[in-house]
Amino acid sequence: MFEPSYLSLHKSGVLAQRAELLNSMLSDCRICPKDCRINRLNNEIAACYSGLKPVVSSYCIHYGEEPFLSGDKESGNDNGVGNIFFGNCNLRCVYCQNYEISQNHKTEIKNEVTVERLAGIMIELQFKKVNAIGFVSPTHFVPQIVEAVNIAASNGLNLPLIYNTNSYDSPEVLRLLDGIIDIYLPDLKYSEDEYGYSYSKIKNYVSHSRDSVREMYRQTGSGLITENGLLKRGLIVRHLILPNDIAGSYETLKFISELDNKISLSLMSQYYPVHKALSVDLLSRNISEREYERVFEWMDELNLENGFFQEFESQNYYRPDFIDRAEPFKR
Repeated sequence: MFEPSYLSLHKSGVLAQRAELLNSMLSDCRICPKDCRINRLNNEIAACYSGLKPVVSSYCIHYGEEPFLSGDKESGNDNGVGNIFFGNCNLRCVYCQNYEISQNHKTEIKNEVTVERLAGIMIELQFKKVNAIGFVSPTHFVPQIVEAVNIAASNGLNLPLIYNTNSYDSPEVLRLLDGIIDIYLPDLKYSEDEYGYSYSKIKNYVSHSRDSVREMYRQTGSGLITENGLLKRGLIVRHLILPNDIAGSYETLKFISELDNKISLSLMSQYYPVHKALSVDLLSRNISEREYERVFEWMDELNLENGFFQEFESQNYYRPDFIDRAEPFKR
């Protein structure tokens, strides 16, 4: 039986030490590459519009992740992932499908919670028999999350932890998550910094995101540890195809293949214009079938072997649940 490695860190006291060290980094905040250097321990507000308390916009059982995570009916393990969605994402993507909960810093309701409440949410989701706990947009709240995991472990938490991130992370912080996070689920968004700034208001995205994925890979390698058809430990790199190749898909795939062509890739085709993207010329339409097929051609060219894909349909519709139809591939 698989046991998450954070449980041994909790028993040894290392998990509490990691939480304390991470919390100390909030006093001169360098939790993400923005390096605000303000004192969040005094509740000063960083560039991510966040102070000390974590902002939980929503939490729920989510059935739309990759099959290894959400499960499937045939295997009888389709319990979904207990996702915790954090607010005040450190990116400001003009096409964000979750913008109402991830870019909610201007709302009157801040949805701040204590670390004790965050721990309680994890236990509550575990009680509902989910397959794993997913932290969505967690980057700017890593210290609070680790402290909450330590509390939750004292109260019986024993599920794998998923770090679902936009990849604008600090490798220094990620190193302190080694042995705490079981499953890394980074999304590599761009291959050009210009687009990262134009469409997500972030600087130097390419180098920071790739350094982060390298660190995640160092921790997990490309192998996936599964049990009863569910992923328990490993790395799946997501990539969302954008219209007009804004994502720079070839260069992203090339980076992944050069790191390790056995890394599992989740190729996402469900882009649709939402939020501010409707008024951005290059992003105001869905992707075409040819754009979709071209990325698969590049995968073959670069000998990428493992992962998940979504079948393409004519996409003149609103389909936020398109990822539910993800299918695994093995080349």
